[in-house]
Amino acid sequence: MAEILVDRQGKVAVVTVHDPERRNALTRDLSADLAGAVADAEQDPGVHALVVTGTPPAFCAGADLTLLGAAREEGLRAVYAGFLAVANCTLPTIAAVGGAAVGAGFNLALAADIRIAGPRARFDARFLQLGLHPGGGMTWMIQRALGPQRAAAMTLFGEILDAETAQTAGLVHRVVLGDHDTLIADAVTFAQPAADAPRDLLISTKRTLRITRELPDHPTAVDTEIAPQLKSIDSPEFAERLAAMQARIARSPK
Repeated sequence: MAEILVDRQGKVAVVTVHDPERRNALTRDLSADLAGAVADAEQDPGVHALVVTGTPPAFCAGADLTLLGAAREEGLRAVYAGFLAVANCTLPTIAAVGGAAVGAGFNLALAADIRIAGPRARFDARFLQLGLHPGGGMTWMIQRALGPQRAAAMTLFGEILDAETAQTAGLVHRVVLGDHDTLIADAVTFAQPAADAPRDLLISTKRTLRITRELPDHPTAVDTEIAPQLKSIDSPEFAERLAAMQARIARSPK
């Protein structure tokens, strides 16, 4: 049965695209359910971060090709809904890529803030090889992740990146050796500092990252950060953590 599975591990929600017989290909229903799972996590104050993955052997084989022949704009946008929900998520997101990420599945991996890969990960744009123009903002995401030359190599010339090459290229933050459970455990552990941080602060900091990466200079970034930083200084979470740190310093040997 094709479905989206959600496993809460502390303050981290592990969201799995589960249709292994079809390599987790995205249908309209799966994409809608994925978008719903992301929305549920955003609305749950107990969730601070998301890990998105696919049931082995693949991460996500892209859009269900049987739908694309008759697809028009409404149908395409329905398929986009899942990975765009990840791209627009206000919480920190990690794509745990344990197998092939192809086409729209590559978009799903690109949509996350960072990517952690297993040894069998493979990143394959593949749109042109199918006679299909890239969609879902792929050309924008891939150039931001890899720069124009590598983006052209993958998009126009069909270059496929394995896990190690993707890490060297900067697409993957780290490669984790082992099985899928090891990959997920590593991703959840990596997410722990976000899980431990104040949730409102996570959301505002991610929002600021999105703003400042478009800014032309450092002084404008300073001005952008000052208001949310002042707000955080006045927060009870900062007061509690500052007091705890001062207490630790007072107890430490002189």
